[in-house]
Amino acid sequence: MTVNNVLVLASGNAGKLREFNQLLAPLGMDVRPQADFGVHDVAETGLTFVENALIKARAASQASGLPALADDSGLEVDALNGAPGIYSARFAGEPKSDARNNAKLIEALHDCAEGQRGGRYWCVLVYLRHPEDPVPIIVQRSWEGEILPHPRGEGGFGYDPLFWLPDLGMSAAELPADSKNRVSHRGRALQALLESLQEEKRQVSHG
Repeated sequence: MTVNNVLVLASGNAGKLREFNQLLAPLGMDVRPQADFGVHDVAETGLTFVENALIKARAASQASGLPALADDSGLEVDALNGAPGIYSARFAGEPKSDARNNAKLIEALHDCAEGQRGGRYWCVLVYLRHPEDPVPIIVQRSWEGEILPHPRGEGGFGYDPLFWLPDLGMSAAELPADSKNRVSHRGRALQALLESLQEEKRQVSHG
């Protein structure tokens, strides 16, 4: 891995781009959105977060000829046998809508008693050094919580207004952004990725 290299983010999400750039700046990595290289969204045909993240990262790396990073994330609810899972972003169908997704989740758990509404966010990150990389760096982290019967809070996105954090006594949508970035599934997955990349960089420099 060379210093000051460009890394393609297999996403058009400006928030994610900013987050990744801040985290990976110490490694001299310049994270660019895939649109800069004419890469478009690909069909996520996998059945797991890992498969879909690999599909996205490989497409971005193939099209750009550069290392690529992708994430796939979503909400797993125990009472719904893991749904919405990989379909979290389009749980209520197309076009994607956080409001409709939340409404559908509330309805799906309408008869679910308190104490049986456990769930977790998952984030999987995949880093490919090149399209045929046989050993991509893959990290996954979860964030445990419970699903509220009614939304609380104005911050965050996705299912955050329904994602209750018992230890903190608030929903993910009520959690300050800097705190969320430290404790969330994505925040901790990003930290794990950074540690893996730093270790790889040390090995290369000593090799």
